[in-house]
Amino acid sequence: MPRLAIDREFLRDFARLDRKLQDRVSDVFSKFDEATHAGIHLEKVGNARDDRLRSIRIDKFWRGVVLAPESGDTYTLLKVLAHDDAYVWAQRRQVSVNTVTGRIEIRDVEAIDATLPELSRAAGGKDERLFSHIGDGDLRRLGVDDQTREFAGVLTDIVQLEAARAFLPQHQWEALYGLAAGLTPEEVWSELGAPQADEQIDPDDVDAAVQRTAERVLLVSGSAELLEVFRRPLELWRVYLHPSQCKVANASYRGPARVTGGPGTGKTVVAMHRAHHLAREGEGRVLVTTFTSTLATSLQLGLDLLVNDPRVRNRITVQHVDQLAHQVLRQRLGQPKMLSATDETRRWRQIRRSLRLPLSEIFLAEEWRQVVLAQQLSDCDAYLEAERTGRGRALGSRQRSQVWEAIDIFQRGLLDAGLWTHETVQAEAAAMLSEADDKPFRHVVVDEAQDLSPSQWRLLRATVPHAPDDVFIAGDTHQRIYQHRISLKNVGMNIAGRSVRLTVNYRTTAEILAWSLNMLHGQAIDDMDGGSETVAGYRCETHGVPPQLNGFLGRTDEQRALVEQVRAWMDAGVEPSEIGIAARSNGAVDTVVMELRRSEIEAHALTDSHAGVNAVSVGTMHRMKGLEFRCMAVVGVTAQQVPPPSAVAPIEEDRATHLQGLQRERCLLFVACTRAREQLYVSWHGMPSEFIERVL
Repeated sequence: MPRLAIDREFLRDFARLDRKLQDRVSDVFSKFDEATHAGIHLEKVGNARDDRLRSIRIDKFWRGVVLAPESGDTYTLLKVLAHDDAYVWAQRRQVSVNTVTGRIEIRDVEAIDATLPELSRAAGGKDERLFSHIGDGDLRRLGVDDQTREFAGVLTDIVQLEAARAFLPQHQWEALYGLAAGLTPEEVWSELGAPQADEQIDPDDVDAAVQRTAERVLLVSGSAELLEVFRRPLELWRVYLHPSQCKVANASYRGPARVTGGPGTGKTVVAMHRAHHLAREGEGRVLVTTFTSTLATSLQLGLDLLVNDPRVRNRITVQHVDQLAHQVLRQRLGQPKMLSATDETRRWRQIRRSLRLPLSEIFLAEEWRQVVLAQQLSDCDAYLEAERTGRGRALGSRQRSQVWEAIDIFQRGLLDAGLWTHETVQAEAAAMLSEADDKPFRHVVVDEAQDLSPSQWRLLRATVPHAPDDVFIAGDTHQRIYQHRISLKNVGMNIAGRSVRLTVNYRTTAEILAWSLNMLHGQAIDDMDGGSETVAGYRCETHGVPPQLNGFLGRTDEQRALVEQVRAWMDAGVEPSEIGIAARSNGAVDTVVMELRRSEIEAHALTDSHAGVNAVSVGTMHRMKGLEFRCMAVVGVTAQQVPPPSAVAPIEEDRATHLQGLQRERCLLFVACTRAREQLYVSWHGMPSEFIERVL
């Protein structure tokens, strides 16, 4: 019986088809496994370079292109195009099997043949070629075949190679791009991540090659699974791994391990695949966690798409860290009575005034969190001896004693009133689990790790036993949007020798990433392990238009221009759900939503309850964490709003805390801008934020 496979790139194409055509495609291919290939009208393509490419009728105007193997029963859906375009696409292309990796490859032979003579003439008598320093033996070992080697031999500029991405086989293009970027053949092979096939490769056995190409081809079991794939194509497209990412997700580690990388390098997808791997191959239950409910919901949806086996999926629990802490505490002590943020500030203010301390309530609260709770200090003597690295404002022993008195009054006040904060819930839950011999989980996978506090890390450390593959960490300190700064080693997470850095951005165009990275230029950012993080080596393999930067005299003009930009994107075929708008405050978000609706554009403020709605998504910069959109607008990037004065401590009170606050706000803007996949629009009214003045 024929079995259908779907090329990963088709999922993105399918999402852009109109609804009526999507329904017709679903109807045709849902019957695929019930019919012979003759019964569903698979036809040979005239004048095809590869007679294994066939066409299938969708309706009077549309055809599908299918790879039909000479032996075997796996048929791969590659494209759905207008009738004539489908035949032209198939006539130009050839399918091959990479003799090193054993994976399937597709190339536009006509484009290669047409471009090669022109490039050869342009190269002329030039001695310096792009790959003149690379021997044929190294290229063969990287899976670069004769035709691609001939093409590479006449290239003189990396721009030519970038243009060739559209028609060269993907694996071979990536190998050449890595070499052009200055990597050694060994480094390129490590980064590609595709394991060398451990069997004799038959270059004509396409069916076997399709089976090996799990990172590119989705094998579908039955019409029900196919319809589910077509129902959420973009979401499924995003959970695929590049081979280099797969290598990280499926490795065995002797203890805690970490994957880092800039925005768009696939850390979250790696984390999800890591959880799947541990649930399938490991021992016991797997906890997948992060720091907010919004991100936890996104991880939940991703795992639901990724993990098809219910038995494996049932071994994975998704909870954000506070949810886990409260659950542990409730099981022992019942529902905690929480102290509100407003009441906490009031208590610190009263204590400061009663003790006549020349320190603000913000300083006292942060001293409690970042020093006392972070280091688990229990008395004044311990506090007098404690390091206060990063706090900025020096305190003598007399001042420390006064601060401790304030903290002691605050903590006793919580106990007397039976009140809890999220931090004290986390600390108590961690203490409970530390004493338990029977841990609730065997493995824990942490996403967006840079924004967890020391108390949260100790809770997670206590959740699993110390054992191989116990903790897997994904994060990027360039995207830290909260105050927490920790050393993983100090919270029981020793990752020495088990940290991998991803460097290829698969989401954002080179133009958007370069502009966004310029905002962080010169910023010293820690790596959570005693060193400094760097953006050196990050690169994109896709190019597009530069970010649009727009200043206006007033708020009204800025809002009007935003509406026009959203309309332009939609007129160009971008779905409303593929458009995101970020602002710094909730008030600004409400204003944008109201303005779009007034202009008859469907829009909603980002909340968990709006998942799946085909409307423009508007949210605070914090809310945008972990999300992505084809087109992204970041608005209100105005002096006095980005950063807002209330978010940064005054420099005269604590210089170090002030600088950390500025860096945190700068990283928050960086996060918002790098949610864009294809187009970024940044606007302000009046004076622009200091963060973007130098990159305008």
